Amino acid sequence: MRQYLKRYAQNFDYPLFFTVLLLSLFGLIMIYSSSMMVAIVQKEQAPDFFYRKQVINLMVAFLGFIVAAFFPYKHYANKNIMLFLTIVLIVLFTWVKVAGNGADQVGSQSWIAIPGLGNFQPSEYAKLFIILYFAAAFYRKAQKYTFEKLQPTEIFYPIFLWILVVAGVAFETDLGAVIILCGIAVSVVASSGIPFKTFWKFFGVLAAFGAAILGILLLFKGELLTENRKGRILSYLNPFEYEDGSGHQVVNSYYAIGGGGLEGRGLGQSIQKLGYLPEPQTDFIMAIIMEELGIWGVLIVLCGLGFIVYKGFSIALRTKDPLARMIAAGIASWIGWQTFNNLGGVTGLIPLTGVTLPFISYGGTSIIILSLAMGILINVSMFEKVERKKTQS
Repeated sequence: MRQYLKRYAQNFDYPLFFTVLLLSLFGLIMIYSSSMMVAIVQKEQAPDFFYRKQVINLMVAFLGFIVAAFFPYKHYANKNIMLFLTIVLIVLFTWVKVAGNGADQVGSQSWIAIPGLGNFQPSEYAKLFIILYFAAAFYRKAQKYTFEKLQPTEIFYPIFLWILVVAGVAFETDLGAVIILCGIAVSVVASSGIPFKTFWKFFGVLAAFGAAILGILLLFKGELLTENRKGRILSYLNPFEYEDGSGHQVVNSYYAIGGGGLEGRGLGQSIQKLGYLPEPQTDFIMAIIMEELGIWGVLIVLCGLGFIVYKGFSIALRTKDPLARMIAAGIASWIGWQTFNNLGGVTGLIPLTGVTLPFISYGGTSIIILSLAMGILINVSMFEKVERKKTQS
């Protein structure tokens, strides 16, 4: 055990760890700054209500990070561990469907109330689950035979489970998470090492099943495209025409961005957080960062998240272990996709999808699951360094 800890300390990915730590602390500062008015007016609490809750979330997240960082990533290919993670997913999705909450507040039944722990969002767990499940499934296939012989019919179970996960998230009407889950699945499979032709066969099967499940959802759950979501599409095309309705968030996000200019108004000096921009501590926290800190706040966030994505793909490219490669690429693509979806919605580049900004936005489930993912990525990085040193010696 002592030798393992010594080797771990020598090969620990300190740049990645401190980047995640600094982003989380920066996010904590911005959560306090952006949420004061919401805490007082909407929650009738002290100004630091969301800040104190996020501090607790970060403590739990750090414990999860430590466990994941010390747990050898190769164990995720174990069938018993994957069975346990699958059972947890089924329980969470059943729970949120039967007794979920959030529909009255944000129009999406996406949270479950866990006594003593608060709200938990199963779709966040699903993102990490899909990465680990797909990586384990394709790794076991690679152990049996080469990918050149792999046929789409032989990976029916991973595809079927992916469809069930996407359908479960879609029935929560969390469409932002659906988009990210699709991007994650394609990224993990693309990094598995399968030939280009085989990948396109898989992608075709995936797209066919995805289209089928979408058709079923539209047939049996017509409210999938609700008036709220129709409004988001219309407001994306012309937000100022719908400023008093569905375009309210985007327009006030523009005001925040424009009001900050290059240098920003100063930390804590945002105007749009004073009741104009709904939920500024979650989906639109980047707009508050732009308003208060200007280009410097933007650079802190983009450089930090960009470095995490770079490190993930860099680890994936260096390692010779297909399981490590798929896990690293999956986590990197997850951070990249979610960052793009959040910033795209804030700036009006894409329609609003309702996803948080990784490590920055307020949210217990998000920071805890992301911390688990970072722990796993650092564990992959450590073993990659050890193997590289062995080949060099």
